Amino acid sequence: MKRSLLVGFVLAFHCEFVAAQTPAELVKSAREALAKDDSAGALKLVSKAIADDPKNLVALSLRATIYERLDKYADVVADYSRILAVDKTLASAWQDRGSANFKAGKIGESIADFDQYIALNPGAKISHWQRGISYYYAGKFDEGTKQFEGYQDFDSNDVENAVWRFMCMTRKVGMEKSRKAMLKIGDDRRVPMRQVYDLYKGDLKPADVLAAAKAGNPDPVRLSRQLFYAHLYVGIYYDLLGDTKQALDHLNKATNDHRIGHYMWDVARVHRDLLVKK
Repeated sequence: MKRSLLVGFVLAFHCEFVAAQTPAELVKSAREALAKDDSAGALKLVSKAIADDPKNLVALSLRATIYERLDKYADVVADYSRILAVDKTLASAWQDRGSANFKAGKIGESIADFDQYIALNPGAKISHWQRGISYYYAGKFDEGTKQFEGYQDFDSNDVENAVWRFMCMTRKVGMEKSRKAMLKIGDDRRVPMRQVYDLYKGDLKPADVLAAAKAGNPDPVRLSRQLFYAHLYVGIYYDLLGDTKQALDHLNKATNDHRIGHYMWDVARVHRDLLVKK
């Protein structure tokens, strides 16, 4: 009984302490909780700050970040929408909402947001590979091809850029013509990107990409990352060939077994989910 009373007293004191904090103090406490991987606690604190100050852009941005960690993409979109309702000139909010819309499977909405971001930040147009990826999934293959061709002037050493342009072209003109027009890539040292390039070029097999990802006895973290990219691009390659079973097998391995903290993990998940819907 005494222990129950003590617990109740501590909880009551904590609630009173939180209630007494200003929005800025609540945001600070939420960040501290997030640094300790207490996403649930951070979410409660920052939500209280927003309840007290609904137009607090710092609090809204932090809560969007927390929702992102929790894979609650619709909630991420909602908070960035609240931010943009306060200030539509915040270019970064359009970019972040576009990314969240893509992760939520809302491809058309992601393109619209990326367009607004570029309108406010024209210099980002040439390097905006996320918009090119959204074009691909929206079936806007000509626009995607142009986006990736533009990116080539920004970075000519990126195998992924050449592959995504190849993917857009293949959907329009077929694989053989796309191979003949494949972008020339410089020195992309990421493993197994050179093998991925040669796979799409027609010079290697899927097994060669997977073998390259495992070669050299990499440490577990690097091995998992390399296998993620290997399974992602082998899976997409099988999808281009029309082999949905093999495509899903590799995309499931990429998303389920080798999660990485990068936008491309969400690309793998979105691609897989779209294939499942088919």
